[in-house]
Amino acid sequence: MKSIKLIALFMVASTFAMNATAQSSSDIVDVAAGSKDHTTLVAAIKAAGLVETLKGKGPFTVFAPTNDAFAKLPAGTVESLLKPENKAALTGILTYHVVAGNLDAAAVVAAIKKGNGKAEVPTVAGGKLTATIENGKVILTDEKGRKSTVVATDLKASNGVIHVVDGVLLPK
Repeated sequence: MKSIKLIALFMVASTFAMNATAQSSSDIVDVAAGSKDHTTLVAAIKAAGLVETLKGKGPFTVFAPTNDAFAKLPAGTVESLLKPENKAALTGILTYHVVAGNLDAAAVVAAIKKGNGKAEVPTVAGGKLTATIENGKVILTDEKGRKSTVVATDLKASNGVIHVVDGVLLPK
């Protein structure tokens, strides 16, 4: 009986190890593409020509807006941004959600605490996001004062980490 329990325990542990390995071998784009809540983001990444970049070595930290976040934009905005003639604007918006480096949730919170309640995070677009904590949640504020809440953290990828946000952040 003891040996059956040990075999079962080993099989469960092996399954978890295989799943962890499979997950960590997925890059930022693969992780986003595997989420039903990020189909708009993945379409935008493709339209902006950023697939190869976000599949690159990194590391990257991506604050990934959900489909619902994109839906909060004024009617027609997403459709307009996905047009080839708006590729530069779309690229600017998407890269405003990307930070160089691997900032897990603990690092973001530590930076906020070190900054006496706020941390400025430089984006690869050349702008900055301001991170704060409100009611126990991390809030990102863009350069125009719009706020987005981090709703899920530390989705690990082979080349960085994704944090899910409930709003689209826009550069100046």
